[in-house]
Amino acid sequence: MKYYLISGEASGDLHGAHLIKALKQKDSDAEFRVWGGDLMQAEGATVVKHINTLAYMGFWEVLKHLPEILQNITLCKQDILAFAPDAIVYIDYPGFNLRIARWAKTKGFTNLYYISPQVWAWKEKRVLQMKRDLDALYVILPFEKPFFEDKHDFPVHFVGHPLLDYVNQHSTSSAFLEKYPFSKAKPLIALLPGSRIQEIKKILPLFVRVAKAYPELQFAIAKAPNLKEEVYFPYIKNTPITLVHNHTYDLLKHSHTALVTSGTATLETALFDVPQIVCYRSSLISYWIGKKIIRLRYISLVNLILEQPAVPELIQNNCDVNTIRIALDELMLPEKRSEMKKHYKKLKSLLGEAGASQKTAERIYNQLVSRQS
Repeated sequence: MKYYLISGEASGDLHGAHLIKALKQKDSDAEFRVWGGDLMQAEGATVVKHINTLAYMGFWEVLKHLPEILQNITLCKQDILAFAPDAIVYIDYPGFNLRIARWAKTKGFTNLYYISPQVWAWKEKRVLQMKRDLDALYVILPFEKPFFEDKHDFPVHFVGHPLLDYVNQHSTSSAFLEKYPFSKAKPLIALLPGSRIQEIKKILPLFVRVAKAYPELQFAIAKAPNLKEEVYFPYIKNTPITLVHNHTYDLLKHSHTALVTSGTATLETALFDVPQIVCYRSSLISYWIGKKIIRLRYISLVNLILEQPAVPELIQNNCDVNTIRIALDELMLPEKRSEMKKHYKKLKSLLGEAGASQKTAERIYNQLVSRQS
């Protein structure tokens, strides 16, 4: 069968790659055409549009790139018609994907959504469109199933979080230890400044200034796989900060503490039991709009799932060198680290069982087979 996957960010490329791998195990004749990145391409998918050209952060950034986004929507529709897939699998990226889904429904395509849009945070009215246009929704966060089913009468499949598989299956490579011989005498602080260029510009300068204030520590940046080295060099030249390539999980496994931009990385850091500080800044316009329409008490997945401030969140004007240093000093205390790790233990128990990619692939394949019979 033919599958058309659409993602727009590094995390979507990761989840999509694992889903493709699982689908190939079920469907030996599977053919994949995707909007994704290097990871999906490595699984044998044909990449129509690379995520490097798709990820925009914030309302103002989206508005600035609106003509390009509209061109991409047209291209996507034309490409889907030419490929004629048995199913379209949407991976997060709601602003783009829900527009395609609405159109695809009128053309008779099977619409399947993996990694739900965060409609529980904002634009809850989108649930009505999702109920109308989607043939199945596979959710990965424990509170999403009651949100959709109890509040909106929309049956969904809770498959557990795919990060559980990635973390559980990870083993430190010898190549990492050889390439990055970090000192055992100094605590290693991981810097995860995001996967979008806009995030790097807002957060990384702060992280670098913090690092310069702690000569007794060593700092390393987890380079996003979708970004080039040149994006980071202007900020870290003439500093002892290490840029780590393709070894984010190895870096986390060996880190004492982490400074993390809000997103999937906050959950990955927690699953590796690394105490963290969540740091987030965006443009003033995007932040102002977000404050008006987003209805969440927290921005990190860790705190959202636990429904409490388990990890510190430094946001916008409260995110500067001084506040980060205060939070970092506090997180060096053994009692604070122990308390956070207790929260992490509870978090893991809420995330469900492993095998999200396999469970989702099995449901997708069985649904398509049943439709053909």
